[in-house]
Amino acid sequence: MQSRRIVVVDLGTGNLRSVTKAVNAVSPNSEVRVSAEPSVIADADQMILPGQGAIGTWLKQLKPGSELRQAVMSALDEKPVLGICLGLQALYRYSSENSGQKGFGLISGTVRHFSEAGDEFDQKPDQGMRKVPHMGWNRVKQTNAHPLWNSISDGERFYFVHSYYVDSQDSDQVSGQTEYGITFTSAAARGNLFAVQFHPEKSQHAGLTLLKNFTRWNGSC
Repeated sequence: MQSRRIVVVDLGTGNLRSVTKAVNAVSPNSEVRVSAEPSVIADADQMILPGQGAIGTWLKQLKPGSELRQAVMSALDEKPVLGICLGLQALYRYSSENSGQKGFGLISGTVRHFSEAGDEFDQKPDQGMRKVPHMGWNRVKQTNAHPLWNSISDGERFYFVHSYYVDSQDSDQVSGQTEYGITFTSAAARGNLFAVQFHPEKSQHAGLTLLKNFTRWNGSC
């Protein structure tokens, strides 16, 4: 298979080393670089946007008008892109985290804290309050077919760590859903974009399979 140049964008948050190590494991012939250099992002064939923690800190690195933001936005428009955790949430119009943050607005919907979901989320029968963050293994129901689901069983378990969830407005852009008191979007896709709330780099065989599928993906559905 032809070698690809894959950039893991460094915006100061996220388990960059684990993501890079996992991609190298599934695609040893690819050139995988961690970088915030606009020229590296521009030269890459594919882009991974990982992130965990606070979205405000993450987005702060993408200052309006900066060369880094321009390079990332161009890649989001042109290259196969995988978003992980904050890399999913940033694709939406708005997040209520950090007193409200404006996202890229590339996928329809908003990002909310689990506490905003109301009584349906708050209570578990006979178990009291549901814990936040949502942390640990949970199932993903594949709601729309996509090349990144190849060889992954519907209902497979992946590893999650998050306090905010995606409330999607367009079912055609939802590729996976997960139950945690409520049903939330755990995978989304639009054109050359595919993004997940879970961490494939921490999700053992299923996660590595998804990453391998990404390295072979040409950005079309």
